[in-house]
Amino acid sequence: MSHAASTVPSPRAVDIAIGGMTCAGCVRRVEKAISAVPGVAAAAVNLATGRAHVALAEGGKLPDVVEAIAKAGYDTGTHTVDLAIGGMTCAGCVARVEKALRSAPGVVVATVNLATERAAVTLIDGADSAAATAAVTRIGYDARLVDQEDTTRQADRETAARAAEIRALRRAVAMAAVATLPLFAVEMARHAIPDVHHWLAVTVGEQPWRWVSLVLAAFVLAVPGGRFFAKGVPNLVRATPDMNSLVVLGAGAAFLYSAVATVAPLVAPDLLPRGTDNVYFEAAAVIVTLILVGRLFEARAKGRTSEAIKRLLTLQAKTARVERDGQTVEVPIAQVAVGDVVLVRPGDRVPVDGAVLDGSSFVDESMITGEPLPVEKGPGAAVVGGTVNKTGSFRFRAEKVGAATLLSQIVRMVETAQGAKLPIQAAVDRVTAWFVPAVMAAALLTFAGWYFLGPQPQLSYALVNAVAVLIIACPCAMGLATPTSIMVGTGKAAELGILFRQGDALQGLRDVRAVAFDKTGTLTLGQPTLTDLMVEEGFDEHEVLRLVAAVEARSEHPIAQAVVAAARARGLVPPGVDGFQAEAGFGAQARVEGHIVAVGADRYMTRLGVGVAPLADAAAKLAADGRSPLYAAVDGTLAAILAVADPVKPEAADAVRTLHHAGLKVIMVTGDNRRTAEAVARTLGIDEVAAEVLPEGKVTTVKDLQQRHGHIAFAGDGVNDAPALATADVGLAMGAGTDIAIEAADVVLVRGDLRGVATAIGLSRAVLGNIRQNLAWAFGYNVVLIPLAAGLFYPLTGWLLSPMVAAGAMALSSVSVLTNALRLRRFRPS
Repeated sequence: MSHAASTVPSPRAVDIAIGGMTCAGCVRRVEKAISAVPGVAAAAVNLATGRAHVALAEGGKLPDVVEAIAKAGYDTGTHTVDLAIGGMTCAGCVARVEKALRSAPGVVVATVNLATERAAVTLIDGADSAAATAAVTRIGYDARLVDQEDTTRQADRETAARAAEIRALRRAVAMAAVATLPLFAVEMARHAIPDVHHWLAVTVGEQPWRWVSLVLAAFVLAVPGGRFFAKGVPNLVRATPDMNSLVVLGAGAAFLYSAVATVAPLVAPDLLPRGTDNVYFEAAAVIVTLILVGRLFEARAKGRTSEAIKRLLTLQAKTARVERDGQTVEVPIAQVAVGDVVLVRPGDRVPVDGAVLDGSSFVDESMITGEPLPVEKGPGAAVVGGTVNKTGSFRFRAEKVGAATLLSQIVRMVETAQGAKLPIQAAVDRVTAWFVPAVMAAALLTFAGWYFLGPQPQLSYALVNAVAVLIIACPCAMGLATPTSIMVGTGKAAELGILFRQGDALQGLRDVRAVAFDKTGTLTLGQPTLTDLMVEEGFDEHEVLRLVAAVEARSEHPIAQAVVAAARARGLVPPGVDGFQAEAGFGAQARVEGHIVAVGADRYMTRLGVGVAPLADAAAKLAADGRSPLYAAVDGTLAAILAVADPVKPEAADAVRTLHHAGLKVIMVTGDNRRTAEAVARTLGIDEVAAEVLPEGKVTTVKDLQQRHGHIAFAGDGVNDAPALATADVGLAMGAGTDIAIEAADVVLVRGDLRGVATAIGLSRAVLGNIRQNLAWAFGYNVVLIPLAAGLFYPLTGWLLSPMVAAGAMALSSVSVLTNALRLRRFRPS
């Protein structure tokens, strides 16, 4: 074999589980689809094992293979794990970690978030996450698998790690400041006050002071600044420079040049040209000190961006009182199992989700519903983990524990949204991928330009300006611009009862031009209610309602049930009936306490020979208001008119007004008849009505609205809303709705309050606006200040930037982005 042949890289093999294959034809189709992917060296599919063995050549990508299998109509099993990543400091780190993860065996997708210091890694089933963590460790970062089952313990570890990081930074800043202060004070004083320069020369001497400065600066760079060298130097060696590398090059160059200028007069007097033997020890020390101060502020601010998760976790009980072997024992929350009987005493937090067995109490559910008044709980009532028991005591059976509880699901949704990458981040990633190398190239050009074209002393000018370019550049600000705003925004949303199941829904909501609402159960309460009862002269209102309720109690129709519920709400007990008869679409009658009582539509009364003319005008008005009128007759005489309607939610009108103020169209989609639907729309001020829409027609309706209005958000709560929620550009599910609707939605309104739709859209706009501000600052800062640091304005203005000022500005850049993102915590709904 020739030497050239031996250097060809061997293919990388991977096994992929494939679902849906039933015959040899499936095998051929899958093999053909995989082999057509660029970079696939070989593919063999086994029907019996349901797996494909794929050899990837150089440049072959596993995600392309998975996509090809999916396009061929087959499933590839994947699962997602979260990794906690330590040691990242800038956007360059994010790019390197993502690249390492994507090259690991079995990894399909990997996204890394600088603000949360997490990586979401999608692996093919059967692949080991250990390979992904090893890939990260190999390039100099820490990686650890996050235990999804114990969110509280994980959060405690992360909080402890963050606190330790802040303590370490405080110590580093203190040490650096103590050593840097005399350097900075003397250098500034000797330049500003001539007598200080003279005093230093007479008392200490120029050369001895240089040696003192060398020792102090070396201490700052080696001890508190050692963290930059520990990360930056290996990354330079690997040709993957990051922010730490820029600090190493900038501060290191200033220190080494100054050290040479200090030692040269003793060992090689002619080494440096005359006039260039200046020292910049104070610049090197101040650079490190200021950047450490910036890192400290950044770490503190990062901690505040994740406070929403911390607050949610404080709602979880740590222990539970469980009945075991006839005794009540207190156990850690992690040991509660489905089916356990749990005792809750006054003042306790409910530990897990379940149903009350016996006892009664009032429970504060404001964390879920936002309602301040406690809710009464008795046998059969559902209780939610994290809510607070107030007065009584009760026992309940645990139905959902651990990661299945509502609180755990909320925390997981918030974490997922906070770790998401918005589409706007793709452009940022493309820029930051080449940013640090570009800055290093700019520094080299700056050095060369000043050295060959600049005034005397050229070497000094070249060094100082090149160092300023290295230090002023701030990929940290660009890397933090998007994720910090997302973290704070989604955390604030959770506080307001809004959960973004998909992070990119934040950006999607910003682009929405119209909001479509399902009517029943979303705009309305979802249960018919008796709204009107008018009796003819000679009849008693309560007596008529009691008799009518007796007839309707034999019917399962929702309108009939509304009448019965209204009678019972007034304390009326419907008597028994004889000879009950019902006609579908017309009405019903029966003998009640010796009276023939009939109730139904006008056509039913006409059939029975009962005239409805005295109440016809009232019936027409009720119908125009979107209510369903019914007539009641006793012994063949018209007795009353009743009206039943599904009342609109109290906040519905406010929600519609707020959306109008936001410049959005509001549309109602319903299966109700057009007259009823338009009456509700008039009441609420809705712009457009799609009435008499069958469940299967909602998807078509949403697509039609997208054609006419552009980006559409759809809000619904029922099983039949799930396809429409998934079809809309952004689907919003009411928190009290069905699990299917919530799974199909991008956003969940936990409290079921319609005003949450407008709040979610307003928050989306605020977050995207905040991101634009951050990016404008981060990019604008570099666009303006890198040329200034390079001295491009010097011929026109005489401006040059000191490396010390550059270090301060760089530190300020990241802190400014974080501070701006934290403003989102003050967001208030319209």
